[in-house]
Amino acid sequence: MLSVHNLSVQFGKRILFDEVNITFTSNNCYGVIGANGAGKSTFLKILAGKMEPNSGHVHLEPGKRLSVLEQNHNACDAFPVLETVLRGNKDLFSIKNEMDSIYAKEDFSDADGERVGVLQLEFEEMNGWNADNEAATLLSNLGIKEELHYQQMSDLDGKQKVRVLLAQALFGNPDVLIMDEPTNDLDYETIMWLENFLANYENTVIVVSHDRHFLDAVCTHISDIDFGKINHYSGNYSFWYESSQLAARQRAQQNKKAEEKKKELQEFIARFSANVAKSKQATSRKKMIEKLNIEEIRPSSRRYPAIIFEQEREAGDQILNIENLAYALEDETLFSGVNINLAKGDKVIIYSKDSRAITAFFQIINGALQADTGSYQWGVTTTQAYLPLDNDAYFNTELNLVDWLRQYAQTEEEREEVYLRGFLGKMLFSGEEALKSSKVLSGGEKVRCMMSRMMMVRANVLMLDEPTNHLDLETITAFNNSLKNFKGTLLCATHDHAFAQTLGQRIVELTPKGAIDRYLTFDDYMGDATIKAQREKMYG
Repeated sequence: MLSVHNLSVQFGKRILFDEVNITFTSNNCYGVIGANGAGKSTFLKILAGKMEPNSGHVHLEPGKRLSVLEQNHNACDAFPVLETVLRGNKDLFSIKNEMDSIYAKEDFSDADGERVGVLQLEFEEMNGWNADNEAATLLSNLGIKEELHYQQMSDLDGKQKVRVLLAQALFGNPDVLIMDEPTNDLDYETIMWLENFLANYENTVIVVSHDRHFLDAVCTHISDIDFGKINHYSGNYSFWYESSQLAARQRAQQNKKAEEKKKELQEFIARFSANVAKSKQATSRKKMIEKLNIEEIRPSSRRYPAIIFEQEREAGDQILNIENLAYALEDETLFSGVNINLAKGDKVIIYSKDSRAITAFFQIINGALQADTGSYQWGVTTTQAYLPLDNDAYFNTELNLVDWLRQYAQTEEEREEVYLRGFLGKMLFSGEEALKSSKVLSGGEKVRCMMSRMMMVRANVLMLDEPTNHLDLETITAFNNSLKNFKGTLLCATHDHAFAQTLGQRIVELTPKGAIDRYLTFDDYMGDATIKAQREKMYG
């Protein structure tokens, strides 16, 4: 279907890809993974024809159509919404345009009639007469209401544009679908719809995503970028991660016999296969487990940060009491009537359809914003550590990372460079990396610095507002595992489905008409029909 031959890409002295040869076949979904800077987005641009490699070439089977999720959200601002979707199939849209211009002629000739006849046949073969209906259905499934279908793209907000561009990429059943971070700015319901759509999609899908639940739900293969090469592995992300960790442990066990290692790997494959067979993702295209083999399992060269959250002291029974909290932005109520009493050890997922409500809530209970009504009180034995949605204000300084972290030290021991470097080293800032200026950090590096700060505080209450933003899969996975082991209290808002499902045992949803508070897992909460009806009323 789509193949890459002898692909090499180099920026200066840095080699991203070295003689890569790989093929993507039909009826499979490939999740492209790699450490930050490995070249994931660059590789997708090359596949899409938007960037030329230094050498080698990409070959698409003749007669096949490739579609790419547009990353520039303003690229189609000059067009109406429905037309934007139709433009996803360039050949069909071109035929439609030519027919419309011929029909618009005042002096319609015999030659025009013959040409229209040819175009109509082509249009029919492409299912063109149903194109408007198909495009409208896609838009509706992605949460774009019918009244918006004929408005200009420039009139839509950013999140609506993302959905329209996603519909554009999906439109017309492309033979190869390429998507870079398709779940960004999508809500839970839309992501679930997209997961189900792709799980049953019979053509080729190539996707980059930091959403592990999404990769697990849709991928038949993981395409791992490592050491300038790309290798396919059968299975989804969880299988790749767990098997690579197992292989790394086995490599370290020099004395273990080969037969024992083989048996351990076989048992792992059998256990994983049984779990997938029982899951809702076990659709007709999820037969990849049958093809798993021991030879494919190899250790990864990935570096995972050592994230460990410890409590300096255990909190008492009184954690946080909130009474009748409300906040409005200008004349728009973000949330009201919020009453929460946190118990020690609660792991709470803070959720809302409006992310502004979540950020305002966290800012209020951290003293950075004044509520319109209500009050909150922290227990006297609690200590809090907060990771805000926007952390840029912490990095408006020329300090190097050691001195930056020193600002938050409480004792003389914590001010020692060796001590500080220890926390930075756990977050992969070692050697000279620890002396780089805090003003030149990437988004992911800033979050890792904030985590170093949080670990050093040793708080018994952690508050996280979209903590996985900007992070790579390795850091997200290590972060998730650490929070699962954290013995204190957690308040977390996240669009990462795996984070929400594995960490939360209590869901608090903030709405303009009050809060919904349930001791449930995230999936159980979102799947409960009674709660769903209640939620619709509270946002209405």
